[in-house]
Amino acid sequence: MPIKKKLAAVLPEWRERVAKLLKESGDVVIGEVTISQAFHGMRDVKALVTDISYVDPNEGIRFRGYTIPEVLANLPKPAGAEMPYVGGLYYLFLIGEFPTEADVIEVENEWKRRGEIPEFVIDVLQAMPPDAHPMMLFSSAILALQTGSVFARRYQEGMTKDEYWEPMLEDSLNLTAKLPAIAAYIYSLKYRGGKFVPACDELDWGGNFACMLGLSSQEYMDLTRLHAILHSDHESGNASAHATHLAASTLSDIYYAYSAGLNSLAGPLHGLANQEALGWLLDVHQKFGGVPSEDKLYHYAWDKLKAGQVIPGYGHAVLRIPDPRFTAQYEYALKHMPDDEIFQIARLVRKVVPEVLIEQGKAKNPAPNVDAISGTLQYHYGIREFDFYTVLFGVGRALGVTANAVWARALGQPLERPKSLTIPMLEEIARKAKGS
Repeated sequence: MPIKKKLAAVLPEWRERVAKLLKESGDVVIGEVTISQAFHGMRDVKALVTDISYVDPNEGIRFRGYTIPEVLANLPKPAGAEMPYVGGLYYLFLIGEFPTEADVIEVENEWKRRGEIPEFVIDVLQAMPPDAHPMMLFSSAILALQTGSVFARRYQEGMTKDEYWEPMLEDSLNLTAKLPAIAAYIYSLKYRGGKFVPACDELDWGGNFACMLGLSSQEYMDLTRLHAILHSDHESGNASAHATHLAASTLSDIYYAYSAGLNSLAGPLHGLANQEALGWLLDVHQKFGGVPSEDKLYHYAWDKLKAGQVIPGYGHAVLRIPDPRFTAQYEYALKHMPDDEIFQIARLVRKVVPEVLIEQGKAKNPAPNVDAISGTLQYHYGIREFDFYTVLFGVGRALGVTANAVWARALGQPLERPKSLTIPMLEEIARKAKGS
């Protein structure tokens, strides 16, 4: 497998760099934890390592050091497509450099070879109650795949720690290959009476996913590629990535680990933000019977804030600029669906809401984030079942967390185990700090 050989070739240098860093500088302090951080979700605690992506407050996310515009411009694209192969992004994540067309085709062909869903996974999905949530079905299907884990089998057979990354790579390729078909089957089972669209084998990973969802226009295939790329990774500290990393640090295989990550993604404070943002836009549309004037939207937004509500899709914990992931989707919508009334409202909200939030004085960054627009595009092209949006998110997020998991195994990252303190201990620390 070419990508495995390339990864094997670059690992010795990285392992040497990590070993040297730990030996010569392991005691260097990189941050301090406050009592507030301990109570408030470890926000901004510098305690994780990943080279896959980094969120720069003033530039947005960088994938392997490259900005979103650079990634979209430099990754190879299918013939006639506007957006790149998703396989190219996966190569970039794993190897750390932009792929050639031949490199991308190798990844895409690996996915095609591994993409068939075992029949027992279909049986698991069909056995679930009709009202089962799509995310529960998605997580359960991935967990069911664990029976075929190469890592679990190799670990039982015995292997050295330096070999751990190899079966992790095999499992990660197998998992990411199957995700489009699993997600599409869940969509068909839940919303289309079980009418399953077979794989479109002539298409790439992203195009095939769109096709299996029953939306095979070039525009939606490109949107599917874009959506997966933009939602693929966001450092290791977000809930789904961290949950995956934590589970995998126990030497669980990627199926156990990513099922844990998906269960975290299903939480309202993480994966549901895109549908909440779309719901807010739809409420505006319903209230005003279409696109309101700028003045009416201004007062409507203020009324919501005064009532103690939030405006979803605006603000970001790290960014101090408009989210480049929002910008990429916004520009796509502006090009392909400018007359869509929900998008027209989103455009107006983009202009009005930051001004309102600045006037309110509470938001550190009132600019739109990725969730402010992603649901609007899916809604336009026909995916209108809100509960499925987090599944779409999960398909993309798997790309980043599996690449991170491979590298964590390759660099020998250990079991994650923070230390806890009691409240009386913290009170005593605070008392001493005040000198009382």
